[in-house]
Amino acid sequence: MQIKLTTLSENTAGRVGLLAEWGLSVLVEVDNYKVLLDTGLDMSAAYNAVIMGIDLSAVDRIVISHGHRDHTGGLRHVLNAMRKKNEVIAHPDIWAAKYSRTFSKQEQYAGIPFAREALENWGASFRLTKEPVWITDNIVTTGEIPMHTEYEKIDSELFVKESGELRPDPLKDDLALIVKTEMGLIVVLGCGHRGMINTLHHARKITGVEQIHMVVGGTHLIQASREQMDLTIAELKRLGVQRIGVSHCTGLPAAAILFQEFGDNFFFNNTGRVITL
Repeated sequence: MQIKLTTLSENTAGRVGLLAEWGLSVLVEVDNYKVLLDTGLDMSAAYNAVIMGIDLSAVDRIVISHGHRDHTGGLRHVLNAMRKKNEVIAHPDIWAAKYSRTFSKQEQYAGIPFAREALENWGASFRLTKEPVWITDNIVTTGEIPMHTEYEKIDSELFVKESGELRPDPLKDDLALIVKTEMGLIVVLGCGHRGMINTLHHARKITGVEQIHMVVGGTHLIQASREQMDLTIAELKRLGVQRIGVSHCTGLPAAAILFQEFGDNFFFNNTGRVITL
């Protein structure tokens, strides 16, 4: 089995000439089948693909981890670069009217910055479901992730607008991508809004595979307390996670703690990073 993960967009760039934007986009290749998880905030994913010599028209499926603009704002550029119809797998709630107070005391629209009809005109064919989707025998989405841990909570500054009123967003659309390998599972997170640990437990349940080899992507530990960090690290070790590569919404304080605990098994997964297994 040949596996390759290429990060096309992230907050920071690890190579000269690549664009960095707040957001995430990761190209997952398993035995030449290509799945793009998220598309970044704007043009960076499509631009960086050109710089890195990656032909986006060869992508077989797009998966959207959730409906925030920093993971969907690049859809127009990616679809235009693909020049073909492409199935986009996501949860139905990606189309909720999402708002945020994360960067301002006033609410700001944080959802998909395009009309669905416009994206369909550019080639998107949406497959919206709450259930896991087996894309191949070895690649599956988590679908809707149950929340069981007491220490993983949805960000209180995230909302949906319903009937003109803001209500807390349960982020039911938050999902991840799972790859089954001989070494165990590789779990690629978009933001991990419903909890990295919740996601890992759900991945094991879906696949029937207990061993988790690697976790990559946004872990949403940016506002985590030290107690949450300690509980998260303890569970990662109990689950036997071999490698952890953090991106986007992890935050430097959390990343520093993870590095102290995991040493050489920790890495920053930034723009331009290529992982081959």
